[in-house]
Amino acid sequence: MKPMRSDAPELRGTPQEEPMDLDRLLSNTADGVCAINGDNRIVLWNRSAERILGHSAREVLGRPCCDVFVGRDPAGNRLCYKGCHVMTLVNRGEPVQHFDMATRTKAGKPVWLNISILVVPGARRELSTTVHLFRDVTAAHEIETLVRERLAQASRGTNDGNGPPVDLSRREIEILRLMAGGANTKALAEKLHISPATVRNHVQHILGKLGVHSRLEAAAYATRHGLL
Repeated sequence: MKPMRSDAPELRGTPQEEPMDLDRLLSNTADGVCAINGDNRIVLWNRSAERILGHSAREVLGRPCCDVFVGRDPAGNRLCYKGCHVMTLVNRGEPVQHFDMATRTKAGKPVWLNISILVVPGARRELSTTVHLFRDVTAAHEIETLVRERLAQASRGTNDGNGPPVDLSRREIEILRLMAGGANTKALAEKLHISPATVRNHVQHILGKLGVHSRLEAAAYATRHGLL
């Protein structure tokens, strides 16, 4: 369905060009487009907006934008409300930097949007149209969250015994298993046909990776996390 508009202003090009209204300019962009009037009601909703959030133009036209987006910032604070900070800046004529916002699709699926604001002037300030250009950045946020979780786990280390298993080489796992069985440095060297100095180097690497301070703690960690 071709998105409809009520009072969106007409944009004009150079004298040599045909006049182009807001519908024609934005309807085919890959970004979602939500244009609102001076009353903060939606006057344009393009096909990309429908694809990203699942709401059709017919369902959202005329509604307050805050009721459709119900957005929140990364800390969970509400961003969308009547007279929101974005519209306060717009009404003051101040630029709005692009920002990320958490919301949900029509089906209730969580989604992150990156939003840019464009103000199309009208004959009077109250007739200006504010265009929200938005794109789905959910994947980037999920990757960032995963990385932060992994970094947090790494920073906690395994000193409390609750951290996840860490990557050990095949040789280090072999040495860890033998240590857990009670083998000392000499026995390890003879069993693996390596020098005692090499054994001690491997042991130090194992202790460092596991975040423990003794062979006994390393053996206990290996037992807890199924490395043996």
